[in-house]
Amino acid sequence: MSVARFFRCVALTALLAASPANARQAGPPPDFDAYVTRVLETFDVPGIGVAIVKDGRVVLAKGYGVRDLDTGEPVDGHTLFGIASNTKVFTATALGLLVEEGKIGWDQRVIEILPWFRMYDPFVTRELTVRDLLVHRSGLGLGAGDLLWWPPSNLDRRQIAERLQYIKPATGFRSAYAYDNVLYTVAGEVIETVSGLSWEDFVQTRILDVVGMADSNTRHSEAGHGGNAAQPHAAIDGVVRRVAAFASDNTNPAGGINASAADMAKWIIVQMDSGRVAPDRRLYSPATTRQLWTLVTPMPIGNPRPEFRRQKAHFNGYALGLNVRDYRGQFVVTHTGGLPGFVSRVMMLPELKAGVAVLTNQESGAAFDAIAYRVMDHFIGGEPYDWITAYDTAMRRNGAAPGVDPFAWPDRPEGAVEPRGLEAYAGTYRDAWYGQVFVERGEAGLRVRFEHTPSLVGDLVPWNGDTFIAKWDDRELRADVYAIFTVGPDGSARSIRMEWVSDATDFSYDFQDLDLQRVR
Repeated sequence: MSVARFFRCVALTALLAASPANARQAGPPPDFDAYVTRVLETFDVPGIGVAIVKDGRVVLAKGYGVRDLDTGEPVDGHTLFGIASNTKVFTATALGLLVEEGKIGWDQRVIEILPWFRMYDPFVTRELTVRDLLVHRSGLGLGAGDLLWWPPSNLDRRQIAERLQYIKPATGFRSAYAYDNVLYTVAGEVIETVSGLSWEDFVQTRILDVVGMADSNTRHSEAGHGGNAAQPHAAIDGVVRRVAAFASDNTNPAGGINASAADMAKWIIVQMDSGRVAPDRRLYSPATTRQLWTLVTPMPIGNPRPEFRRQKAHFNGYALGLNVRDYRGQFVVTHTGGLPGFVSRVMMLPELKAGVAVLTNQESGAAFDAIAYRVMDHFIGGEPYDWITAYDTAMRRNGAAPGVDPFAWPDRPEGAVEPRGLEAYAGTYRDAWYGQVFVERGEAGLRVRFEHTPSLVGDLVPWNGDTFIAKWDDRELRADVYAIFTVGPDGSARSIRMEWVSDATDFSYDFQDLDLQRVR
């Protein structure tokens, strides 16, 4: 490059940096407060925390709406929300710290660290690595094994991990993407075994405290409890109201962190500066950033509906605790999180040094994405897009309009047959990986009860012949299932399989994976 051309480039760069468009992009999008208020109203969300960072500084860490519909207490930048699976990158980072210390390797076999660990296939047991724990390619089906902890169970982390040996794979090892949570529980066991600290204490002292995330904690059981904490809300029978927080700590490595917008801003800055927490101090090295952000497992690329054409990706995949893809020509690092009453999105554009976290206390992915994409569009530039209308249109087209209950039962089949004598179905049934399920005679009919899950208790409502609907006593579960009995020649039930009544049921209710055989 000639000297004259060099100085022309310098002058042009200075002009662009001083231009109104770039100055505007240093802050939040125009009329952002009004935009978020519109999101709250459109998607019936009580409260939202938003963090925006740009060029290594916090642009915004602010709360909107209320943290509890019952009290009307406002959300602010320090209000805690359950970030759910946005915890996964903290678990991946914790493993990265141990790799940097030479205590484990990314491609070290898990059984070298946990000799007791087993998968269904002995080959997978032998070959599964630390990296494989994080990238959803083990061969397990979508959400397989989640019923061991979701809803909250009485199994501890080690017991959950030990039961993986009984879950049959859905695909070949390393051949397909299928999101799972249980292997992050195994990752937590690796961290505890190698470091001598529980996952909770390791992440708290080695990551949160170092980053300065003073608001945050590492336990599901602390969600919604005390101080400046958002309460979870969800639409129950079509009406948004407060619901019980998920309170079991056996799966914290997959989703246990509670954090504020202010803390998430700090975390995004550290991630986009390759682990730097101060001018002369790093949490982790740039080499670990490369590992965390490198695509390992390809994910399908669909064709978005017309209102989402901007989101068309050219590559899409899972790295270590993060999804990586492209958006409007930019490399994107992102993840979502979901728990009863809390959903969230973190999205980063490393090349633009811009990022956003949206934390909500209602189960509306439309809400967090309408905000996240508005922020990303702002930093990328170009004409703004009405994401609120786009998501609202898509929801209504899919029958998810406000006041509509997606979990309502269908009409009973015309000409439905009544069940045989109820004593034919009563008994104990067992699944190899879950354990026992009890079908019992109650005063008004059959009742079903799951051995390890206190909340999975309910009526078996006759539906059609040997098919019933398990109607859970806890209506906040929103997970009623068909219980389909197989009956032998002697007229007594031999087995049960289950299917969701509603396709809106969370995939972590993996009832469909149960093979319940009657215990005789």
